[in-house]
Amino acid sequence: MESLLLQASIYLGAAVLVVPFAVRFGLGSVLGYLAAGILVGPVMGLAGAETADLQHFAEFGVVLMLFLIGLELEPRALWEMRHKLIGLGGAQVVLTTAALTLGGLALGFVWQVSLTLGLMLSLSSTAIVLQTLSEKHLMRTAGGRASFSVLLTQDIAVIPMLAVLPLLALPLIAGQAPDPEVMASAAAQDAHAATGPAATLLLWIDHLPPWGVTFLTLAIVAGIVLGGHFLARPLFRFVHAAHLPEMSTFVSLLLVLAIAFLMMLVGLSPALGTFVAGVVLANSEFRHQIEADIKPFKGLLLGLFFMTVGVGIDTGTLFSQPVTLLGLTLGMIAVKVAVLLVLGVVFKMQGKDRWLFALGLAQAGEFGFVLTTFARQQGVLSQAEGQMAQLVVSLSMLLTPLLFIGYEQLAKRMAALNPEQEPDTIDEKGRVIIAGIGRFGQVVNRLVRTSGLSTVVLDSDMAAIETMRRFGVKGFFGDPSRPEMLEAAGLREAEVLVVAVDDRENANKIVRFARHERPDLHIVARARDRLHVYELYQAGANDIVRETFDSSIRAGRYVLENMGFTEYEAAQMSRTYFDMDRAAMRDLAALWVPGQPVHLNQAYIDRAKQLDRDLETALIQSLDESPARAAE
Repeated sequence: MESLLLQASIYLGAAVLVVPFAVRFGLGSVLGYLAAGILVGPVMGLAGAETADLQHFAEFGVVLMLFLIGLELEPRALWEMRHKLIGLGGAQVVLTTAALTLGGLALGFVWQVSLTLGLMLSLSSTAIVLQTLSEKHLMRTAGGRASFSVLLTQDIAVIPMLAVLPLLALPLIAGQAPDPEVMASAAAQDAHAATGPAATLLLWIDHLPPWGVTFLTLAIVAGIVLGGHFLARPLFRFVHAAHLPEMSTFVSLLLVLAIAFLMMLVGLSPALGTFVAGVVLANSEFRHQIEADIKPFKGLLLGLFFMTVGVGIDTGTLFSQPVTLLGLTLGMIAVKVAVLLVLGVVFKMQGKDRWLFALGLAQAGEFGFVLTTFARQQGVLSQAEGQMAQLVVSLSMLLTPLLFIGYEQLAKRMAALNPEQEPDTIDEKGRVIIAGIGRFGQVVNRLVRTSGLSTVVLDSDMAAIETMRRFGVKGFFGDPSRPEMLEAAGLREAEVLVVAVDDRENANKIVRFARHERPDLHIVARARDRLHVYELYQAGANDIVRETFDSSIRAGRYVLENMGFTEYEAAQMSRTYFDMDRAAMRDLAALWVPGQPVHLNQAYIDRAKQLDRDLETALIQSLDESPARAAE
């Protein structure tokens, strides 16, 4: 007990001394925690034998962090990230693994070792990157969102990596002596876990057939989703009725611990499981209470985790081969930066976001320690190779705050070369506000103005505004999704708001804000597709126009006229189609569930089929009522 209290006092004291200075000098808390760990361990030698156990305990901070991130994401937002999760994240893991494997082969490692190193070094540090992005308020930038998508994909990728490593060991085991240190550590862990209910449960799972394990895994994941949706809210209501604040904290921690345990039980990432639970609870009325309960534990455990990384740096090996280790670390970072920059270009990231994405994910991650230990246990890596890999992982994590500092300097230089223009001062009001002056907004503005009505035009594209001004049409430069711009444009006095911006999320944001501020305002919004219509409908738009809908109906009318229908019949059928489709959109919007693919919504599918049959009947009736058919 005395030893534990002494170690806790040492770690807390080092953090209190070092971290505030690091933050004060703009280095960030992560570098401060790492420096505090180095001070406690390699410099002063005050770290005890409990450091390894402490690191496992502190890794729970990553689990809590992903749970809190899940609470900030609604299921719809996660569904919209699917292309980045699969495409961008998958491409990063595959391409980085391939590049680092080739690098390992060039250094003379056999292909099994090269591939193992490529797999483990392709991962980045979820803990450091997300903590730094949050501290620097970069999480909501395009580069921050892309980084988060890749980190989430990497957490998922750890599972197949753990499955592949034993297969890579098979050709090596015959010619490689067992690692005594790893074997002793594994034996100690087995002895430690040999008793108790958890060991009995693990033994039972080990004896399940493969289909049984798969079924149990799916059942646990489904239980997390369904339990979070149907059971968590009644539980929190029950606890809230007791008026005991500490019980809310107990329940929040119990929720996270239980989910983490169940995920580990079937060999899945506990961080991934708690992230899913957080997403499920994102719409809960208790979301803010849960976040307030969990956040202090998350910050404390993450700080402790970063300190244990600093403590664990093997200075003996580092000082004996400093050039080799630093060269390997910088080489690995350079390879990852190059791959990430290429992906940034392919996925059309711009300027600062591309560099944030590349430099932010250039380090190796905490899962590298797990994979290295496992690879040594399986005989893929020797003791020397494992120690070298862990040092590269540790050094790259230690350099991460410096990479973020480099990004900030680069961003400042880019901002100086391309200064952002201040928004225009809006000096007039109009009865109609038009947000967005692209090909859609231009037509609306021209029709309204030539009809004698005054308009105020806002757009964030300076080139478009300047082009309008050359033709004598006044517009104001500024982001119409910013509330202060809408207010300055006369939102309080306007009669109609036309939302014609290209960006889908910005359009939804403008409609939601305008409807909240002006319940009586008539809002006409441009939609990109049917799903966007539903989003705008729920946001509060009155009239929603799909940008290609009217032109498509006109094209269909020309087809009918050239297929033997009279002009009157083609016009009547087009009008019927227009009216029926608009009515159908309102019906279907009421059945649409945000975040759920429409092909999985049975009520939506059934209603859509019925509406199609009604449309066919209405078109036949409109044709029968035409003068030419009546005369027959």
